[in-house]
Amino acid sequence: MTELKDMTPDHRTLSSCYPYREIALLIVLLSMLSGCAVGPDFKRPEAPKTASYTAEALPERTISAPLSGNEAQRFTPGQTIPDQWWSLFHSPELDGVIKRAIADSPSLAAAQATLRQAQEYYTAGQGSFYPAVDANVSAVRQKNSGTATRQANADTRPFTLYNASVGVTYSLDLFGGMRRELESLRSQVDYQTFLLEGTYLALTSNIVTEAVREASLRGEIKATKEILDLQEKQLALVGRQFDLGAVSFSDVLAQKVVLAQTRATLPPLVKELDFSRNRLSVLSGRFPSDAGLPEFDLDKLKLPQDLPVSLPSELVHQRPDIRASEALLHAASADVGVATANLFPDITLSGNYGSTAIGTGNLFGANAAFWSLGAGLLQPIFRGGELSAMRRAAIAAYDSAESHYRETVLLAFQDVADVLRALDADALTLKARFDADVAAREFLDLTQQQFKLGSVNYLNLLIAQRQHQLARITLVQAQAQRLADSAALFQALGGGWWNRTPENSVEKKSKD
Repeated sequence: MTELKDMTPDHRTLSSCYPYREIALLIVLLSMLSGCAVGPDFKRPEAPKTASYTAEALPERTISAPLSGNEAQRFTPGQTIPDQWWSLFHSPELDGVIKRAIADSPSLAAAQATLRQAQEYYTAGQGSFYPAVDANVSAVRQKNSGTATRQANADTRPFTLYNASVGVTYSLDLFGGMRRELESLRSQVDYQTFLLEGTYLALTSNIVTEAVREASLRGEIKATKEILDLQEKQLALVGRQFDLGAVSFSDVLAQKVVLAQTRATLPPLVKELDFSRNRLSVLSGRFPSDAGLPEFDLDKLKLPQDLPVSLPSELVHQRPDIRASEALLHAASADVGVATANLFPDITLSGNYGSTAIGTGNLFGANAAFWSLGAGLLQPIFRGGELSAMRRAAIAAYDSAESHYRETVLLAFQDVADVLRALDADALTLKARFDADVAAREFLDLTQQQFKLGSVNYLNLLIAQRQHQLARITLVQAQAQRLADSAALFQALGGGWWNRTPENSVEKKSKD
């Protein structure tokens, strides 16, 4: 500043660059003071200390059922999950549907766009650490009044005043408020990233589950039609028995009732199948009227033989919902720092350099130049308790986010524990349903033979029919449930997104 005061008019042509040098020097010196950031430094929550998901140890493998593709499943603790975990069902049709869904799903596209929005907000926030430089050029046509200047003979002809200037402002982040704001924005990017991963996982899991549901419904429809065919033959048999006088007409009517009741179960199954197909079409990003959606049957979906079970300490790093909740916790911590920094002084530097003249030819002349340097300090003194209250509110928000994080972790562990127990129970259920189906079929065959010989009455045949029908349907449902719960395990453990290559990452696709 002294150098500028000592300059003589002969040095005015050199002095035009001095204000910028002074501003830059002052910014550098004062920026060296901004080495601290008030408020808490975020510490990632520790992983739960529990060593297992269930109170009782899991068996090494489930039992098997004597059905094709329903062998025993092995639990493999610590084994990693493939990023395309659905490929373990060995269904090219399923792989194709999911591939198209990833490319065309509106929900995934919306999540990607929201992530891009958060990334741009973060990029915009980084601009606050740089000086703001603005150029201003103006031309004003004006005419002065001689009366206003108290000079009756003054020249009051109109003239044009030209102005060209450059202004620089810079806020010093002495107490780290801006850094905490940027930290919060970065956490929002992380939050949206894991919401995107959660959307990706939900989309793929829903497609697998819906494909299994379609396969189950097709199996139930097939079983129902087979039962209808058998009951029609039995009605013919009862009719012949009636003609021979071996049974009463009420027995014929009872068989007709059974046949009609079984037929009545078919339309709801067909309706649910249509609904399932429509939902699968929408999940894959196509209209229900579009052709080309493959059909799914239980015999085309293979049960995964090896079931990876992540270590409990790793689950908090794998589940997208837990990571998203952790990002919100991080943002809440940064917001406490912002509220704390607002209690301290805010220093702003400013500089302005330009020219003013009444003609464009003189706008950049030596006598037209002007400049200014300034510094401002804002120290809150009395705000009626507003700033302190805002800080306390930020702390309360952090406490709330911490509680939500703990709840998310607990629910995640519950999901895994439930699915692990379900898989073990599913295998037992399927084995029992298979044994029941075999027994019901043998009992029906024996009862039919005895009925033909007249050794049992129609009531025994009716009971055997109902048991056989129930056994066939529940067997199909048990097969489908085992497939669905296998998919649920991959979803509960996070879906393997961390093993995805950078080229296939959904974050990269959102930027593209």
